Amino acid sequence: MWRLKIAQGDDPYLYSTNNFVGRQTWEFDPNYANSQELHQVEIARQHFLDNHFHVKSSSDALHHIRLLKENNFQQTILPVKIGENEEVTHEVATATLRRAIRFYLTLQASDGHWPAENTGHLFFLPPLNQDGGWGLHVEGHSTMFCTTLNYICTRLLGEGPNGGQDNAVARAQKWILDRRGVTRIPTWGKTWLSILGVFDWSGNNPMPPEFWMLHFYLCIQMWCYCRLVYMPMSYLYGKRFVGPITDVVLQLREELHVQPYHEINWKSVRYLCAKEDLYYSHPLIQDLLWDSLYIMMEPLLMRWPFT
Repeated sequence: MWRLKIAQGDDPYLYSTNNFVGRQTWEFDPNYANSQELHQVEIARQHFLDNHFHVKSSSDALHHIRLLKENNFQQTILPVKIGENEEVTHEVATATLRRAIRFYLTLQASDGHWPAENTGHLFFLPPLNQDGGWGLHVEGHSTMFCTTLNYICTRLLGEGPNGGQDNAVARAQKWILDRRGVTRIPTWGKTWLSILGVFDWSGNNPMPPEFWMLHFYLCIQMWCYCRLVYMPMSYLYGKRFVGPITDVVLQLREELHVQPYHEINWKSVRYLCAKEDLYYSHPLIQDLLWDSLYIMMEPLLMRWPFT
C-alpha cells in the first residue's frame, strides 16, 4: 500500500532552511495495510476511476485513509439532521462545527500542516480529458499546447502511436489532427518543437537575444517570470538549436502534421494558434513589431559584421 511520509527534519544528508516542514514523500509499504484497509483503498481507486471526468481531483482519499488509521479516529459526535422548515439553533450549529473540527484535526500531519494533493498545473498531474486531449490544469479544457507535449512525452518514453491505456496515444493524435496539426500550437510550443526537430525555427516569431543588451534605464522592463522563460528561449532561438534527429523525431513529423513536413510554408504559420489556446488576440502593434524583426532586422543582424 502506498503511504504518505511526512518529513521529520534533522536529516544528516539533507538541508533545508525550514527543516523540510511540510515535505511529503510517498513510499510503497507492502506490509502496511491489512485486507480490510486494502479493500478501502480499492473502493477509493474505483470511485475515482468511475468519476474522474466529473470530479477531477482525487479528494486526497488515500492519505485520508492513512491518517484516520494512524490517529485512531472515531467520530463520537453524532450527526445532526434538521427538517426543511426547522430552525438552525445554536446547539445544532455548534455540534456540527465540533464534528467537522474533530474530523479535520485527525487529518493534521505530525509536523502541524495539513497534507493535500497539488492537482493544479499540468506539470504536477497531467489530466487526460474525455475528448482525448490534455488541459493546462486539472479542471482545464484540452489545449493544443498541452496535448502535443504530452503526446510527444508518451512517444519519447516508448509508447507506440496506438499505445497507452484505452488507446490514449491515438486519441491524442486524433485530437491534434482534427485541429489541423501542430502548426497551430502557441509560441512556447513552437519553440519546444523546434528544439526537438519537429518544427522549423523559421515558423517562430522572433525572440531576439539582443534584447538583453538593452540598458536597464530604458522603460522596457520584463516581469521576473517573463525573464526566466525568455532568457533560455531567446538563447536557443539565437543559436537555432536543434537536437539529434532520431527515428522517433522523424515519425513525430509525420504523426503531428497534416501535410508533409518539407512542404509546410513555415513563414505562414507564425501566427497560427488553435482556438482552444487563444485567450487574448495579438494587438496590431505587436504583430507589426514581430514582422519588422522577422522581415528586416533579423536578416540584417545575421550578416557580417553583426554576426
